[in-house]
Amino acid sequence: TPSLDEMVHVAKEMDRQGFNVPLLIGGATTSRTHTAVKIAPEYSGAVVHVLDASKSVTVASDLLGDNSKRFIGNIKLEYEDLKEKFGNRKQIKKYISLEQARKNKFSLDWDNYTPPVPAKLGVQVFKDIPLADIVPYIDWTPFFSSWQIWGKFPAILEDDVVGEQATVLYKDAQAMLEKIVKEKWIRANAVIGLFPANSVGDDVCVVEKPHNGEGKPDDERDEVGKPHHGEVWLRNLRQQRKKAPGQASYCLSDFVAPKDSGKQDYIGAFAVTAGLDIEGKVKEFEDADNDYDAIMLKALADRFAEALAEKTHAEVRKIHWAYAKEENLDNDALISEKYQGIRPAPGYPACPEHTEKITLFQLLDVEKNIGISLTESCAMYPAASVSGWYFSHPESRYFGLGEIKEDQVKDYAERKGWDEDTAERWLAPVKG
Repeated sequence: TPSLDEMVHVAKEMDRQGFNVPLLIGGATTSRTHTAVKIAPEYSGAVVHVLDASKSVTVASDLLGDNSKRFIGNIKLEYEDLKEKFGNRKQIKKYISLEQARKNKFSLDWDNYTPPVPAKLGVQVFKDIPLADIVPYIDWTPFFSSWQIWGKFPAILEDDVVGEQATVLYKDAQAMLEKIVKEKWIRANAVIGLFPANSVGDDVCVVEKPHNGEGKPDDERDEVGKPHHGEVWLRNLRQQRKKAPGQASYCLSDFVAPKDSGKQDYIGAFAVTAGLDIEGKVKEFEDADNDYDAIMLKALADRFAEALAEKTHAEVRKIHWAYAKEENLDNDALISEKYQGIRPAPGYPACPEHTEKITLFQLLDVEKNIGISLTESCAMYPAASVSGWYFSHPESRYFGLGEIKEDQVKDYAERKGWDEDTAERWLAPVKG
């Protein structure tokens, strides 16, 4: 997900350094609208969205042909039109100030609720998890999406348009899946952490290392909102789009007991990977000009990582945090998120600001414990990795942040200790 923001940054840098070569944008997370609205305005050269790699040959031919100027001109006109239409749609939306949004927070009855206490606090590491144990948790629908085949599994196998193609792909995937498990082509690791926590405004204070012997932070602090010894602060963003009466302006901190409630709450963090040792096998396929199997292995590693995240979360709910010991959900119910609590990931709709991954990785010592590292743009390596937070409250829910306004950008930058340029870079995707 950080790649979308990096594309904008690269376009700006190409323009600043005087490039004039065409810039082609593609990949599963991209779109013509995102290209037209976010990327094309940052580069004076030609910018063209390409649906997938196979279409890039035709586009490259058009860019090199005798009518290239006309082709580029038509693309620019098309993108200007897309940008204008997008801008018109945005004007319909109305926003409120951060102060108003905070007054409209999602309020929970903490007086009559006792947060569940984890069975074991602190960090736990799980290495070389048997791949066969992960397979039952695989969600196959996104697997087909990664191949640009759209439809819900298993109905996609019977689809009138793509059913035959999907069936062949699924059969090939099952054959490779069997080899991956039997021959241990990849390794799967996980690390989780459960910690005492309370919310303070839009942020969450996590007690990484209890410093009064009771698993609770000291009452005294030099300044509220500033880290105390043994504390880690998770910075969150709040919805600012104007809602209908009775609808709350959500922030993840709303789901954690406020410090002034007198209730000790808890929060979880996790990171999992199924991409360890994958490079050797991928290179083996590529060296043999077998791109199909190389791509297949990467796609299946992604499915393993997501499945491991699902499996680990289920074990947290039933064993490690143990707030849903009697849970008995099949995989369809898990995929449909029928369980109690949520596991939002930094970079995704509820918490789209990627640098919170740095805090998460430090909290769990992820690189040392299970071998995942972060790039400078906060992408995870290996790519087949997932990380995020655990919230246990029965009324916690997923939501999309949407756009935020300048008052929240400034407020968040102050809480993060950022200068204006840093805030602009990391909050650009959500800044109105």
